[in-house]
Amino acid sequence: MPWRYVKGFFRKESSVQIGWPDTTIIVAYIVGILALGCWAGLRRRARDKADEYFLAGKTLRWPVIGLALFATNISTVHLVSLAEEGYTNGLAYGNFEWMAPFTLIALALFFAPFYIRSGVATLPDFLEKRYSRASRDWLAVLSIISAVFIHIGFSLYAGATVLEGLFGIPKMWSIVLIAVITGLYTMVGGLMAVVLTESVQTIILLAGAVILTGISLVKVGGWGGLAEQVDPVKLTVLRPAGDASGLPWYSVFLGYPIIGIWYWCTDQTIVQRVLGAKDENHARIGPLFAGFIKILPVFIFVLPGLVCLALVQKGAIPALPLNEEGQPDAALTYSHMIGTLLPVGLRGVVAAALMAALMSTVSGALNSAATLFSYDLYKRWSPGTSEDRLVMIGRIVTFVAMVLAVVWSPLCGRFPTVFQGINAAISYLAPPITVVFVAGVFWKKASSKASFITLITGSAVGFVVFLLDFTKTLAAFKETHPSFGFLNFMVISFFLACLCGVVMIVLSLAFPDEPAATKMALVWKSPWEPLHEKGWPGPGNYKILSALLALTMIVLYVVFR
Repeated sequence: MPWRYVKGFFRKESSVQIGWPDTTIIVAYIVGILALGCWAGLRRRARDKADEYFLAGKTLRWPVIGLALFATNISTVHLVSLAEEGYTNGLAYGNFEWMAPFTLIALALFFAPFYIRSGVATLPDFLEKRYSRASRDWLAVLSIISAVFIHIGFSLYAGATVLEGLFGIPKMWSIVLIAVITGLYTMVGGLMAVVLTESVQTIILLAGAVILTGISLVKVGGWGGLAEQVDPVKLTVLRPAGDASGLPWYSVFLGYPIIGIWYWCTDQTIVQRVLGAKDENHARIGPLFAGFIKILPVFIFVLPGLVCLALVQKGAIPALPLNEEGQPDAALTYSHMIGTLLPVGLRGVVAAALMAALMSTVSGALNSAATLFSYDLYKRWSPGTSEDRLVMIGRIVTFVAMVLAVVWSPLCGRFPTVFQGINAAISYLAPPITVVFVAGVFWKKASSKASFITLITGSAVGFVVFLLDFTKTLAAFKETHPSFGFLNFMVISFFLACLCGVVMIVLSLAFPDEPAATKMALVWKSPWEPLHEKGWPGPGNYKILSALLALTMIVLYVVFR
């Protein structure tokens, strides 16, 4: 281990001061969450069955599903990186938050009903019923990789950045500490522990973020004071071509549907909360509830970063510490605001909120990886495996996945920002999975052979592009060929999806499947068929909520265009 980590084990230079009251609050929070997670698992120990451990016995109701979806999505990656992007680029990266409700509507209307009706425990299981075992196995492997290296790895790195900024703890030690705490209650409690802790953590997270946003806005002089200090373009979400943010409007509308459908509708880590729903209505309303909550991050995660820039320019708070290149270290934006704007006590509350965001995402991804390996791989190798042994295997996988994530996590710092890194990784992974699922749900001619080849081809091409991005080769190419400057990760994701779509269509027509009633039952006869279900009466009806959510997002885009 490098000497600098050993030397700085207890304390490294920190930009903020965290006193003993704040530290006490943070430690009490961590102990409380650990106790809650372990209690959730131990109270069900007498019924230590696989569906209890992995899917909470399929008893989850819509409020818990919605809160858990949001908590699993909003990790410290978001708090750290969205504030960083807000400081650097304004509200542009808020598109990732405000486009999400549209894909959550798609989950509620088109995907969740099939998942619930088919009674699957995992999404690869669904893929086998629609296509073949080969597609199932490949997706299981891809999903485990994404859970470990994307969801957990990047989250650990972002969390370590926060702890370094607040306490001066070196990143590697922080990564290990967080991994041990979160892995412990996830191994003990399974999905029930995950969703219970996520529900609590979501409330703490939102409270902490609202407090920090409110105090910072008051200090800058409200919205008017903010507008006086920053470039007006930073207050918009839709940017023109060539914008400094690197995220013009066309890339959002081309690329986000690809990564959004993968993330919200086909990723095991996210959709596992829906699979644990009590019934179809709860499976529909939960995502819609999460969609309404997703409106908030632009105001409480992205906006604080922009406010921090305004306060620095105004001289109201000290400038950010400098990075190795001698530039303000925007990655420390959120921790810097905690230390300079909040009084003693509140610093601990908001820091606990940061830990809440981190632990919820990591625990959710760990449970997802364990479920995928246990159901989709191990149980296939050993069909006679008892439920007790399956749960034990799940706990072992949780431990192994955490170790792998800890090893990979320090390398996440190679990207310009953590948020850009995680979304770039998703953009190169998502296209083949999105194409295969969308084709499977809406096109009856989508065939098994086409599905498998599309998954292999798309994954191989995506991996090559990821390596080009990771090694900075792609950035160097765009510098020497300015005409290709429009090729950001969102646009590349769109082109990869087009390639996968062509492969899927051509091969499905060339190698059709024999018609099977079981497979056709998992294909919508028309796009309007999902709306035939009546749902709950009154304002809780999924049709009413879907329309209201869509209208709300359209209005927000018009206002902040």
